[in-house]
Amino acid sequence: MKFRLGNQAAQRDTPSEVFNWKLYWGCFVFGILGAGRGLDEGLVGGMITLQSFKNEFPLDEGSASEQANRESNITSMVQLGSIVGALLAFLLCDRLGRVRSLQVLCVLWLAGFIIVVTSYGSIGQILAGRFIAGLGIGMTVVVGPTYLAETAPRAVRGMLTNIFAGAVYLGVMIAYFSNYGASINLSNDSRSQWVAPQTAHIGFAGMILICSFTLSETPRFLTIRGKHEEATKALCRLRQLPESHPFIQAELGGMREQLEREQEATHGVSVWGKLREMFMIPANRYRFMLGLMAQVLGQWSGASAITIYANEFFGILGKSGQSETLLTTCILGVVKFSSAYLCAFFLIDFIGRRRSLYAGITIQTIAIAYVAGYVGIVGTDRLDAGNLTPAMQRGGVGAIAMIYISGVGWTMGWNSFQYLVNAEIWPLRLRALGSSITMCLHFVNQFGNTKAVPEMLLAMNSWGFFTFSCAIGLVGLIWVWFFVPELSGVSIENTDDLFSLPWYQIGRHGHKFVLNQEGARAVRPEKEESEVEEHEVAYSQRV
Repeated sequence: MKFRLGNQAAQRDTPSEVFNWKLYWGCFVFGILGAGRGLDEGLVGGMITLQSFKNEFPLDEGSASEQANRESNITSMVQLGSIVGALLAFLLCDRLGRVRSLQVLCVLWLAGFIIVVTSYGSIGQILAGRFIAGLGIGMTVVVGPTYLAETAPRAVRGMLTNIFAGAVYLGVMIAYFSNYGASINLSNDSRSQWVAPQTAHIGFAGMILICSFTLSETPRFLTIRGKHEEATKALCRLRQLPESHPFIQAELGGMREQLEREQEATHGVSVWGKLREMFMIPANRYRFMLGLMAQVLGQWSGASAITIYANEFFGILGKSGQSETLLTTCILGVVKFSSAYLCAFFLIDFIGRRRSLYAGITIQTIAIAYVAGYVGIVGTDRLDAGNLTPAMQRGGVGAIAMIYISGVGWTMGWNSFQYLVNAEIWPLRLRALGSSITMCLHFVNQFGNTKAVPEMLLAMNSWGFFTFSCAIGLVGLIWVWFFVPELSGVSIENTDDLFSLPWYQIGRHGHKFVLNQEGARAVRPEKEESEVEEHEVAYSQRV
């Protein structure tokens, strides 16, 4: 298979054998993990609106605030479990490896939703099952991108890593259509109406668990464990090249050099020592800041809340009836799924991370600003009553279209970036720990967002919520301009060069500096090596 998409400049130095079925099969299995999060985000919002679920569980009892709290408890329990799961992923990834960690998370994911579908009227069992499933789903955001970043050649690393981000919306799309199909084909009096869509989790987790036994461990993990011979064989199988090939030797040399450099600097350091290293070394603090802010700004930009509470938002904008709102969410699922993969395959490695993020945030912010203006001008009371003039009705159609357009911006911007940057920025020995902590923060923010949105809609009204999301988008644009570096075409091992720069140069000038360094290393004659090393030391001291 000679399928080439991605960074064309980097591909010129990449042999065609590297783009083979073994690479794409492994990336498919780990990439499809993203569907776990998407399935839950899409299914749970529809599940709590299905009449069969309301018949079995007393969601409508008590005051409006009590109902909102009960609803948010159910919807957010997977996020709460995912906080723990993201931290658990660090321990398992570093001890068991990426493939064994995949198998553990699939078992947790399966067990959790088996508990959910056998709950029979017990909200406590629903919460317990969703928490256990959340442990496995929380691990996916560390295990999936880590494997993808460690196995993908740099020419297509952005594309292949974003298979995971795109799979989130494959899951969302399947979830929306499952809820819609159940609402029109299954009786409101039968619990199978809400149970049937939930079995999608069991099917995905089981399929991925079976496929995991066909995969080998990543060469970079084997290098960390000191299994250099196994790492060499694994890399040769993955790249379909002999050990003597210069591409294999260069990649092995880069992995070992980075690991040796890290081990010399931190010999005998414990987990607590790694934590100190993360927060005491300036370069690692900058890495952590990138991961933290990507999660905070991305999760509070409004898109995650729209995905989970899509039925309610479309109801606010004038869609009435359960089937009508569920069908409208199906269209949103198709839009997000299509745009996520179009971005992954044709955008992120061509125009770069920064430009994709700029464009995505801009589109999302403008679209949500329109919705905020429409709801603010018309008013929620009039929208609820349905007493709209023809102009208002046309404006409502535009607002629904803008919800779809905001989904395009989200998949192009924050959704791709929050996984990709986390997988690319960390040095080898801190990759599992750094990914776990930042993705733990991802779920902390998503949990807080999921819990807060029902109360925010009561306290701020819908227009206030959308206005808040716009403000976050503007802050995000400023942050990206100043702090986010471009990593397209840069090998993972050479990101150390970028983060060794002063903090105020990393975002604006780091990419050019690193590419110049890589190019200089490739063309320098051996007799000039000592002179060049002295120049680099002098440069680093000067900057």
